[in-house]
Amino acid sequence: MLLTATACTSTENNGGDGSEISLVKSGKLTTCTHLPYEPFQVKKGGKIVGFDVDIVDLVAKDLDAEQEIVDTPFEGIQTGEDLNANKCDVAAAGMTITDVRDENLDFSKPYFEATQALITKKGKGYKTLADLKGKKLGVQQSTTGAEYAKEKGKGVERVQFEDLALLLTAVKTGQVDAGINDNGVLYDYVKGNPDTEVTAEFDTGEQYGLGVRTGNDALRKKINSVLAKAKSDGRYDKIYKKWFGKAPEGQDK
Repeated sequence: MLLTATACTSTENNGGDGSEISLVKSGKLTTCTHLPYEPFQVKKGGKIVGFDVDIVDLVAKDLDAEQEIVDTPFEGIQTGEDLNANKCDVAAAGMTITDVRDENLDFSKPYFEATQALITKKGKGYKTLADLKGKKLGVQQSTTGAEYAKEKGKGVERVQFEDLALLLTAVKTGQVDAGINDNGVLYDYVKGNPDTEVTAEFDTGEQYGLGVRTGNDALRKKINSVLAKAKSDGRYDKIYKKWFGKAPEGQDK
């Protein structure tokens, strides 16, 4: 497999099948993400770490490259704008595969399963969207949670937040009565904030994928190959346990 850098003339033989992977920067696999989305990606001690980071690192290592992460608004990620502008090679942002997004970028095979969930201050008693009629529900803009709340939350006042941290702070401080987002990030949050709780899951059956520019089949196939191997040799399970504290259950292997 040949490795090239966009706008560069040099090529590097990666010892693969002879296909060519173009990278934005020579020797770098550049990832677009949107912080914070713990435990998938978050800055700690001046370094961006997380489940998604470790997964993409597997791909970077296979390409003999180093991962470089760009923090960018989620809207530019899900629309494919950042990928098309050569801001990055890969989009990794705890991003659900949807038909609309699939029109804007190409997804890898799923690497994580999720569902929408509800978070509240402990003891509030809100367990359904119907319980929140006339109440304030925090949503993260441009997400599947925001879309679900719009579709199912009749009579609920939706309050939009640009990122997950702002949404969770609003729940904790009482600015909103509840928040909706993916179950993985909400369960992670309540572990460190025992005055909050996840009161419901909505069984939306979502799957995350890594995104590449439309038509970038060489990189997409490489990602799929690395993911399949990591799931078969135990590296995926090791990364999962590192960030979620247990072996994966119900995740598509």
